[in-house]
Amino acid sequence: MQRLIAGALLAKGTSHLHNISQSDDCTSALLLASQLGAEIELGETDVRITGTGGNIIPRSTILTPGESGLAARLFTPIAGLGTVSVSVEAENSLQGRPMEEFESIFHQLGGILKTTGGSFPVSIERPLQGGTTTLNGQISSQFTTGLLFALPCAKLNSELTVLEPVSLPYVDLTLQVIEDFGIEMIANNERTQFACKGSQSFSPIDAVVDGDWSGAAVLAVAGMLCAESSIELSGLNNQYMQADEAIRGAMLFAGGALSGTEEGIQVAKRPVRPFNVDLTESPDLFPALAALAAFGKKPSRLKGVHRLEHKESHRAQTIQSEWAKLGIRVEHDHTSDELVVYPRERDFSPAMAINPHGDHRIAMAASIIGLAGDHPVIVKDAECVAKSYPEFFDDLAVLGANVSLKPS
Repeated sequence: MQRLIAGALLAKGTSHLHNISQSDDCTSALLLASQLGAEIELGETDVRITGTGGNIIPRSTILTPGESGLAARLFTPIAGLGTVSVSVEAENSLQGRPMEEFESIFHQLGGILKTTGGSFPVSIERPLQGGTTTLNGQISSQFTTGLLFALPCAKLNSELTVLEPVSLPYVDLTLQVIEDFGIEMIANNERTQFACKGSQSFSPIDAVVDGDWSGAAVLAVAGMLCAESSIELSGLNNQYMQADEAIRGAMLFAGGALSGTEEGIQVAKRPVRPFNVDLTESPDLFPALAALAAFGKKPSRLKGVHRLEHKESHRAQTIQSEWAKLGIRVEHDHTSDELVVYPRERDFSPAMAINPHGDHRIAMAASIIGLAGDHPVIVKDAECVAKSYPEFFDDLAVLGANVSLKPS
Protein backbone atom coordinates (compact mmCIF):
# COMPACT_ATOMS: atom_id res chain seq x y z
CA MET A 1 0.00 0.00 0.00
CA GLN A 2 2.83 2.43 0.76
CA ARG A 3 4.22 1.95 -2.75
CA LEU A 4 0.78 2.51 -4.28
CA ILE A 5 0.40 5.71 -2.24
CA ALA A 6 3.79 6.96 -3.46
CA GLY A 7 2.85 6.28 -7.09
CA ALA A 8 -0.51 8.00 -6.62
CA LEU A 9 1.26 11.04 -5.13
CA LEU A 10 3.44 11.33 -8.25
CA ALA A 11 0.60 10.67 -10.73
CA LYS A 12 -1.20 13.33 -12.72
CA GLY A 13 -4.83 12.68 -11.86
CA THR A 14 -6.76 10.71 -9.25
CA SER A 15 -5.92 7.16 -8.19
CA HIS A 16 -8.41 4.97 -6.35
CA LEU A 17 -7.11 2.36 -3.88
CA HIS A 18 -9.44 -0.29 -2.43
CA ASN A 19 -9.10 -2.67 0.57
CA ILE A 20 -6.81 -0.24 2.35
CA SER A 21 -4.87 -1.07 5.51
CA GLN A 22 -5.50 0.74 8.78
CA SER A 23 -1.93 0.12 9.98
CA ASP A 24 0.16 2.94 11.42
CA ASP A 25 2.75 2.58 8.65
CA CYS A 26 0.16 3.04 5.91
CA THR A 27 -1.42 5.95 7.77
CA SER A 28 2.05 7.56 7.90
CA ALA A 29 2.41 7.09 4.14
CA LEU A 30 -0.93 8.80 3.52
CA LEU A 31 0.11 11.67 5.78
CA LEU A 32 3.41 12.07 3.90
CA ALA A 33 1.58 12.10 0.56
CA SER A 34 -0.66 14.87 1.88
CA GLN A 35 2.32 16.80 3.28
CA LEU A 36 3.97 16.60 -0.17
CA GLY A 37 0.94 18.01 -1.99
CA ALA A 38 -1.54 15.19 -2.72
CA GLU A 39 -5.27 15.57 -2.11
CA ILE A 40 -6.58 12.71 0.02
CA GLU A 41 -10.24 11.56 0.22
CA LEU A 42 -10.30 8.78 2.79
CA GLY A 43 -13.19 6.33 3.00
CA GLU A 44 -13.77 3.38 5.31
CA THR A 45 -12.24 0.81 2.96
CA ASP A 46 -10.85 2.91 0.13
CA VAL A 47 -8.97 6.11 -0.56
CA ARG A 48 -8.83 8.52 -3.52
CA ILE A 49 -5.50 10.27 -4.02
CA THR A 50 -5.17 13.17 -6.45
CA GLY A 51 -1.49 13.41 -7.24
CA THR A 52 0.92 16.19 -8.09
CA GLY A 53 2.05 15.01 -11.51
CA GLY A 54 5.57 14.90 -10.13
CA ASN A 55 5.46 18.61 -9.22
CA ILE A 56 6.17 18.32 -5.49
CA ILE A 57 5.05 21.43 -3.58
CA PRO A 58 5.05 20.56 0.13
CA ARG A 59 2.32 21.86 2.41
CA SER A 60 4.68 21.55 5.35
CA THR A 61 8.42 22.03 5.76
CA ILE A 62 8.46 19.15 8.27
CA LEU A 63 7.71 15.63 7.04
CA THR A 64 6.63 13.01 9.58
CA PRO A 65 7.02 9.31 8.66
CA GLY A 66 6.22 8.20 12.22
CA GLU A 67 8.06 4.93 12.85
CA SER A 68 7.94 3.61 9.28
CA GLY A 69 11.38 2.90 7.83
CA LEU A 70 9.93 2.23 4.39
CA ALA A 71 7.91 5.46 4.38
CA ALA A 72 10.96 7.48 5.43
CA ARG A 73 13.23 6.02 2.75
CA LEU A 74 10.53 5.93 0.08
CA PHE A 75 9.27 9.49 0.44
CA THR A 76 12.60 11.21 1.18
CA PRO A 77 13.84 11.01 -2.46
CA ILE A 78 10.34 11.99 -3.63
CA ALA A 79 10.52 15.04 -1.35
CA GLY A 80 13.89 15.71 -3.00
CA LEU A 81 12.06 16.43 -6.27
CA GLY A 82 10.59 19.63 -4.81
CA THR A 83 12.26 23.01 -4.76
CA VAL A 84 11.30 23.77 -1.13
CA SER A 85 13.71 22.85 1.66
CA VAL A 86 12.15 20.35 4.07
CA SER A 87 13.18 18.22 7.03
CA VAL A 88 12.20 14.63 7.82
CA GLU A 89 11.68 13.88 11.50
CA ALA A 90 11.29 10.39 12.98
CA GLU A 91 9.63 8.98 16.08
CA ASN A 92 10.67 6.36 18.63
CA SER A 93 12.27 3.26 17.05
CA LEU A 94 12.86 5.01 13.70
CA GLN A 95 15.06 7.72 15.21
CA GLY A 96 18.25 5.66 15.11
CA ARG A 97 17.72 3.95 11.76
CA PRO A 98 20.45 4.69 9.16
CA MET A 99 19.85 7.38 6.50
CA GLU A 100 23.42 8.45 5.68
CA GLU A 101 23.39 6.59 2.35
CA PHE A 102 21.18 9.35 0.95
CA GLU A 103 23.81 12.04 1.65
CA SER A 104 26.25 10.89 -1.06
CA ILE A 105 23.44 9.86 -3.40
CA PHE A 106 21.82 13.31 -3.32
CA HIS A 107 25.24 14.89 -3.91
CA GLN A 108 25.87 12.68 -6.96
CA LEU A 109 22.41 13.54 -8.33
CA GLY A 110 22.80 17.31 -7.96
CA GLY A 111 20.96 17.72 -4.66
CA ILE A 112 21.92 18.37 -1.06
CA LEU A 113 20.69 16.23 1.83
CA LYS A 114 22.13 16.29 5.35
CA THR A 115 21.52 13.78 8.14
CA THR A 116 22.08 14.14 11.88
CA GLY A 117 24.84 11.74 12.77
CA GLY A 118 23.78 9.48 9.90
CA SER A 119 20.14 9.35 10.99
CA PHE A 120 17.23 11.70 11.75
CA PRO A 121 16.35 14.48 11.52
CA VAL A 122 17.19 14.74 7.81
CA SER A 123 17.20 18.03 5.91
CA ILE A 124 16.79 18.38 2.14
CA GLU A 125 18.34 21.65 0.97
CA ARG A 126 18.65 21.29 -2.81
CA PRO A 127 16.52 19.14 -5.14
CA LEU A 128 17.57 16.09 -7.12
CA GLN A 129 18.37 16.67 -10.79
CA GLY A 130 19.05 13.08 -11.88
CA GLY A 131 22.24 11.61 -13.33
CA THR A 132 24.46 8.70 -12.35
CA THR A 133 24.80 7.36 -8.81
CA THR A 134 25.95 4.31 -6.88
CA LEU A 135 24.20 2.90 -3.82
CA ASN A 136 25.44 0.52 -1.15
CA GLY A 137 22.57 -1.95 -1.10
CA GLN A 138 23.65 -3.99 1.93
CA ILE A 139 21.67 -2.09 4.57
CA SER A 140 18.19 -2.13 3.06
CA SER A 141 16.35 -2.35 -0.25
CA GLN A 142 14.22 0.60 0.90
CA PHE A 143 16.85 3.07 -0.37
CA THR A 144 16.61 1.49 -3.82
CA THR A 145 12.81 1.62 -3.71
CA GLY A 146 12.79 5.34 -2.92
CA LEU A 147 15.14 6.14 -5.79
CA LEU A 148 13.23 3.98 -8.28
CA PHE A 149 10.13 6.06 -7.58
CA ALA A 150 11.85 9.45 -7.64
CA LEU A 151 14.37 9.23 -10.51
CA PRO A 152 11.83 8.91 -13.36
CA CYS A 153 10.44 12.31 -12.30
CA ALA A 154 13.84 14.03 -12.12
CA LYS A 155 14.82 16.36 -14.97
CA LEU A 156 17.76 14.33 -16.25
CA ASN A 157 18.07 10.73 -17.37
CA SER A 158 19.42 8.54 -14.57
CA GLU A 159 21.49 5.43 -14.01
CA LEU A 160 21.60 3.68 -10.63
CA THR A 161 24.15 1.05 -9.61
CA VAL A 162 23.37 -0.98 -6.48
CA LEU A 163 26.27 -2.77 -4.81
CA GLU A 164 25.50 -6.03 -2.99
CA PRO A 165 21.71 -5.66 -3.07
CA VAL A 166 19.51 -7.36 -0.47
CA SER A 167 15.80 -8.26 -0.30
CA LEU A 168 15.45 -8.57 -4.05
CA PRO A 169 11.76 -9.60 -3.84
CA TYR A 170 11.01 -6.15 -2.41
CA VAL A 171 12.83 -4.51 -5.33
CA ASP A 172 10.84 -6.66 -7.77
CA LEU A 173 7.65 -5.52 -6.04
CA THR A 174 8.72 -1.91 -6.54
CA LEU A 175 9.41 -2.51 -10.23
CA GLN A 176 5.98 -4.11 -10.66
CA VAL A 177 4.23 -1.18 -9.01
CA ILE A 178 5.98 1.59 -10.97
CA GLU A 179 5.36 -0.32 -14.20
CA ASP A 180 1.63 -0.34 -13.40
CA PHE A 181 1.84 3.45 -13.06
CA GLY A 182 3.23 3.60 -16.61
CA ILE A 183 6.91 4.16 -15.75
CA GLU A 184 9.66 2.73 -17.95
CA MET A 185 12.61 1.41 -15.97
CA ILE A 186 15.37 -0.82 -17.35
CA ALA A 187 16.80 -3.29 -14.83
CA ASN A 188 19.23 -6.18 -15.17
CA ASN A 189 18.39 -9.63 -13.82
CA GLU A 190 20.65 -9.20 -10.79
CA ARG A 191 18.92 -5.93 -9.83
CA THR A 192 22.27 -4.16 -9.65
CA GLN A 193 21.81 -1.81 -12.62
CA PHE A 194 18.84 0.45 -13.32
CA ALA A 195 18.32 3.11 -15.99
CA CYS A 196 15.43 5.43 -16.78
CA LYS A 197 14.59 8.54 -18.74
CA GLY A 198 13.88 11.70 -16.78
CA SER A 199 10.69 13.79 -16.77
CA GLN A 200 8.42 10.75 -17.00
CA SER A 201 4.80 10.95 -15.86
CA PHE A 202 3.09 8.53 -13.48
CA SER A 203 -0.44 7.66 -14.64
CA PRO A 204 -3.26 7.32 -12.09
CA ILE A 205 -4.51 3.79 -11.37
CA ASP A 206 -7.45 1.96 -9.83
CA ALA A 207 -6.05 -0.85 -7.67
CA VAL A 208 -6.90 -3.26 -4.87
CA VAL A 209 -4.36 -3.35 -2.05
CA ASP A 210 -3.09 -6.91 -1.70
CA GLY A 211 -3.36 -8.90 1.51
CA ASP A 212 -0.23 -8.88 3.66
CA TRP A 213 1.83 -12.08 3.73
CA SER A 214 3.92 -10.75 6.62
CA GLY A 215 0.88 -10.64 8.90
CA ALA A 216 -0.53 -13.85 7.45
CA ALA A 217 2.72 -15.65 8.31
CA VAL A 218 2.07 -15.25 12.05
CA LEU A 219 -1.46 -16.62 11.73
CA ALA A 220 -0.18 -19.52 9.60
CA VAL A 221 2.26 -20.47 12.36
CA ALA A 222 -0.59 -20.19 14.90
CA GLY A 223 -2.68 -22.52 12.75
CA MET A 224 0.05 -25.13 12.48
CA LEU A 225 0.62 -25.07 16.25
CA CYS A 226 -2.86 -24.53 17.67
CA ALA A 227 -5.72 -25.22 15.25
CA GLU A 228 -8.25 -27.90 16.16
CA SER A 229 -7.73 -29.24 12.65
CA SER A 230 -6.96 -26.34 10.27
CA ILE A 231 -7.55 -22.66 9.63
CA GLU A 232 -8.09 -20.81 6.36
CA LEU A 233 -6.51 -17.43 5.67
CA SER A 234 -8.31 -15.45 2.96
CA GLY A 235 -7.40 -12.29 1.07
CA LEU A 236 -4.07 -13.58 -0.24
CA ASN A 237 -4.87 -14.05 -3.94
CA ASN A 238 -2.50 -11.18 -4.68
CA GLN A 239 -1.51 -9.28 -7.79
CA TYR A 240 2.00 -8.43 -6.62
CA MET A 241 4.74 -10.74 -5.37
CA GLN A 242 5.72 -10.43 -1.71
CA ALA A 243 8.93 -11.61 -0.07
CA ASP A 244 7.17 -13.08 2.94
CA GLU A 245 5.14 -15.52 0.85
CA ALA A 246 8.30 -17.57 1.52
CA ILE A 247 6.53 -18.63 4.74
CA ARG A 248 4.86 -21.35 2.65
CA GLY A 249 8.12 -23.07 1.82
CA ALA A 250 9.56 -22.56 5.28
CA MET A 251 6.57 -24.21 6.92
CA LEU A 252 6.74 -27.13 4.53
CA PHE A 253 10.35 -27.68 5.63
CA ALA A 254 9.01 -27.67 9.20
CA GLY A 255 6.52 -30.42 8.41
CA GLY A 256 3.54 -28.17 7.75
CA ALA A 257 0.61 -28.98 5.50
CA LEU A 258 -0.54 -25.97 3.45
CA SER A 259 -2.89 -25.95 0.49
CA GLY A 260 -4.11 -23.18 -1.76
CA THR A 261 -7.72 -21.97 -1.76
CA GLU A 262 -9.57 -19.54 -4.00
CA GLU A 263 -8.90 -16.71 -1.56
CA GLY A 264 -5.64 -17.73 0.11
CA ILE A 265 -4.30 -20.75 1.99
CA GLN A 266 -5.44 -23.47 4.39
CA VAL A 267 -3.05 -24.47 7.17
CA ALA A 268 -3.44 -27.77 9.04
CA LYS A 269 -2.27 -28.51 12.56
CA ARG A 270 0.92 -30.56 12.42
CA PRO A 271 3.85 -31.46 14.72
CA VAL A 272 6.95 -29.36 14.09
CA ARG A 273 10.00 -30.98 12.52
CA PRO A 274 13.39 -29.28 13.01
CA PHE A 275 14.12 -27.16 9.95
CA ASN A 276 16.89 -25.09 8.34
CA VAL A 277 15.84 -22.08 6.22
CA ASP A 278 17.60 -19.09 4.69
CA LEU A 279 15.68 -15.89 5.49
CA THR A 280 18.19 -13.44 4.01
CA GLU A 281 15.62 -12.21 1.49
CA SER A 282 12.68 -12.29 3.93
CA PRO A 283 14.02 -11.20 7.35
CA ASP A 284 10.58 -10.23 8.67
CA LEU A 285 9.82 -13.96 8.97
CA PHE A 286 12.46 -14.48 11.67
CA PRO A 287 10.20 -13.87 14.74
CA ALA A 288 7.32 -16.06 13.56
CA LEU A 289 9.62 -18.92 12.54
CA ALA A 290 11.64 -18.56 15.75
CA ALA A 291 8.34 -19.12 17.58
CA LEU A 292 7.53 -22.16 15.43
CA ALA A 293 11.00 -23.64 15.91
CA ALA A 294 10.60 -23.58 19.69
CA PHE A 295 7.97 -26.33 19.43
CA GLY A 296 10.17 -28.79 17.54
CA LYS A 297 11.95 -31.73 19.17
CA LYS A 298 15.42 -30.72 17.95
CA PRO A 299 17.11 -27.37 17.16
CA SER A 300 16.26 -25.43 14.00
CA ARG A 301 18.50 -22.96 12.19
CA LEU A 302 17.42 -19.63 10.66
CA LYS A 303 20.00 -18.04 8.35
CA GLY A 304 20.43 -14.34 7.54
CA VAL A 305 20.86 -12.82 11.00
CA HIS A 306 22.87 -9.86 9.64
CA ARG A 307 19.59 -8.50 8.20
CA LEU A 308 18.05 -8.03 11.67
CA GLU A 309 20.10 -5.20 13.15
CA HIS A 310 18.25 -2.22 11.70
CA LYS A 311 14.67 -3.16 12.49
CA GLU A 312 12.27 -1.75 15.09
CA SER A 313 14.50 -3.47 17.61
CA HIS A 314 17.84 -5.20 17.22
CA ARG A 315 15.70 -8.16 16.35
CA ALA A 316 18.20 -11.01 16.83
CA GLN A 317 19.13 -9.80 20.31
CA THR A 318 15.47 -9.27 21.21
CA ILE A 319 14.54 -12.80 20.14
CA GLN A 320 17.40 -14.19 22.23
CA SER A 321 16.60 -12.22 25.39
CA GLU A 322 12.81 -12.52 25.30
CA TRP A 323 12.64 -16.17 24.21
CA ALA A 324 14.99 -17.00 27.11
CA LYS A 325 12.30 -15.76 29.52
CA LEU A 326 10.03 -18.44 28.07
CA GLY A 327 12.52 -21.25 28.52
CA ILE A 328 13.69 -21.15 24.89
CA ARG A 329 17.41 -21.05 24.23
CA VAL A 330 18.44 -19.16 21.10
CA GLU A 331 22.07 -18.97 20.03
CA HIS A 332 23.62 -16.68 17.43
CA ASP A 333 26.09 -18.63 15.29
CA HIS A 334 28.15 -15.75 13.90
CA THR A 335 30.18 -18.02 11.63
CA SER A 336 27.15 -19.29 9.73
CA ASP A 337 25.04 -16.12 10.24
CA GLU A 338 22.31 -18.21 11.84
CA LEU A 339 20.01 -18.20 14.84
CA VAL A 340 19.83 -21.67 16.39
CA VAL A 341 16.50 -22.13 18.17
CA TYR A 342 16.32 -24.99 20.69
CA PRO A 343 13.13 -26.73 21.83
CA ARG A 344 11.43 -24.90 24.67
CA GLU A 345 11.74 -26.03 28.25
CA ARG A 346 8.80 -26.08 30.64
CA ASP A 347 10.18 -24.56 33.81
CA PHE A 348 9.39 -20.87 33.34
CA SER A 349 6.88 -19.14 35.61
CA PRO A 350 3.15 -19.57 34.88
CA ALA A 351 2.77 -16.08 33.38
CA MET A 352 5.91 -14.48 31.99
CA ALA A 353 5.99 -10.89 30.72
CA ILE A 354 7.68 -10.26 27.38
CA ASN A 355 9.04 -6.87 26.32
CA PRO A 356 8.95 -6.63 22.50
CA HIS A 357 11.02 -3.41 22.62
CA GLY A 358 8.47 -1.69 20.40
CA ASP A 359 8.83 -4.35 17.69
CA HIS A 360 5.46 -5.36 16.25
CA ARG A 361 6.72 -8.65 14.85
CA ILE A 362 8.25 -9.70 18.18
CA ALA A 363 4.95 -8.91 19.95
CA MET A 364 2.95 -11.04 17.53
CA ALA A 365 5.39 -13.97 17.60
CA ALA A 366 5.57 -13.96 21.41
CA SER A 367 1.77 -14.06 21.49
CA ILE A 368 1.83 -17.25 19.43
CA ILE A 369 4.23 -18.85 21.92
CA GLY A 370 1.72 -18.04 24.66
CA LEU A 371 -1.11 -19.41 22.55
CA ALA A 372 0.65 -22.71 21.83
CA GLY A 373 2.53 -23.18 25.11
CA ASP A 374 1.66 -24.40 28.57
CA HIS A 375 1.42 -21.00 30.25
CA PRO A 376 0.01 -17.62 29.23
CA VAL A 377 2.38 -14.94 27.98
CA ILE A 378 1.98 -11.29 28.91
CA VAL A 379 3.04 -8.98 26.06
CA LYS A 380 4.00 -5.51 27.24
CA ASP A 381 3.52 -2.55 24.87
CA ALA A 382 1.16 -4.80 22.89
CA GLU A 383 -0.25 -1.81 21.00
CA CYS A 384 2.94 -1.78 18.90
CA VAL A 385 1.27 -4.37 16.61
CA ALA A 386 -0.70 -1.43 15.16
CA LYS A 387 2.41 -0.57 13.14
CA SER A 388 1.52 -3.27 10.62
CA TYR A 389 -1.48 -5.27 11.90
CA PRO A 390 -3.80 -3.37 14.26
CA GLU A 391 -6.45 -6.12 14.10
CA PHE A 392 -4.01 -8.86 15.18
CA PHE A 393 -5.39 -9.57 18.67
CA ASP A 394 -8.97 -9.29 17.41
CA ASP A 395 -8.23 -11.89 14.74
CA LEU A 396 -6.63 -14.20 17.32
CA ALA A 397 -9.79 -13.93 19.40
CA VAL A 398 -11.92 -14.76 16.35
CA LEU A 399 -9.85 -17.92 15.96
CA GLY A 400 -10.64 -18.89 19.55
CA ALA A 401 -7.67 -17.53 21.48
CA ASN A 402 -8.18 -16.29 25.02
CA VAL A 403 -6.93 -12.70 24.76
CA SER A 404 -7.42 -10.32 27.66
CA LEU A 405 -6.18 -6.85 28.56
CA LYS A 406 -3.96 -6.80 31.62
CA PRO A 407 -3.98 -3.48 33.51
CA SER A 408 -0.54 -1.89 33.68
